[in-house]
Amino acid sequence: MFATYCRTLKTNVNFVSILQRLESTLVIAEHNNEAVSPITQNALTAAKKIGGDITVLVAGTKCGPVSEKISKAKDVARVLVAESDAFKGFTPESLAPLIIATQKQHNFSHIVAGASAFGKALLPRVAASLDISPASDIIGITSADTFVRTIYAGNAIQTLKIKDAIKIISIRGTSFEPAALEGGSAKIEQAPAGDYKSTLIEFVSQELAKSDRPELTSAKAIVSGGRGLKSADNFKLLYDLADKLNAAVGASRAAVDAGYVANDLQIGQTGKIVAPNLYIAVGISGAIQHLAGMKDSKTIVAINKDPDAPIFQVADYGLVQDLFKAVPELTGKL
Repeated sequence: MFATYCRTLKTNVNFVSILQRLESTLVIAEHNNEAVSPITQNALTAAKKIGGDITVLVAGTKCGPVSEKISKAKDVARVLVAESDAFKGFTPESLAPLIIATQKQHNFSHIVAGASAFGKALLPRVAASLDISPASDIIGITSADTFVRTIYAGNAIQTLKIKDAIKIISIRGTSFEPAALEGGSAKIEQAPAGDYKSTLIEFVSQELAKSDRPELTSAKAIVSGGRGLKSADNFKLLYDLADKLNAAVGASRAAVDAGYVANDLQIGQTGKIVAPNLYIAVGISGAIQHLAGMKDSKTIVAINKDPDAPIFQVADYGLVQDLFKAVPELTGKL
């Protein structure tokens, strides 16, 4: 009887090993044709937690430098490259058919991308075409079919098991360490060929704001302002402080809606999710939607003249003072 039990146990272990070997993940690279976006490296870490072979799809125009960099990532089996003018501007209408064609050719068990504006626009189109329910903004991976995410603006944690044969997920970058782009030597191959030019949309041009400050989602320190700053001109107080700290500048939705700053600086449930080592919230009351985007920060400092502001409930350090006095004084002492 013991021998029968051992044979059964060995069979089950072998079956699990076979299933693990059958897992295969397609990671959609986010880049600018020259540099790899940090969230792609976070997605690679998530793919490693899933297990099995990892393939990265790099699509763009003259994106050779990106494919070379990603091919050096450890545990990446291959990099599929698609270069075409159709992918100019990285429009989801042109990229989705490429991903679907790649999926049909290679039959991946998982498709993974970052929960950025890029991923949020792209993965739902892919999922709809494949008749699959995607899982968005994943913060943890329990197994190849079980994932963890936040719901109710981060006030509850949900564990979900995906029963679809293909799992399509977007991951929250701040929840996964970035994978180093070194230690590997993946094969670089051509992605499935085809005419992926969309008739629904045409990329014309874009204007990118240039800044010497760190990119918001990858910054180690962030100074963020809210409605309490009262005007766009007063945001200069935060820029001066950020320059002293080599920090990025962010804002609450209230500040963005009031027109103080552009919406690409918005942090929160409907903005960017950040988790820097230092987060300084200036004139921000701490609405639940904003907290959902920054409460994973390592150290949170709040400056607000209202002692009952909700931001103080999550802050490690709080200063109850008029920001127009406190911020210039802090900047002067740095």
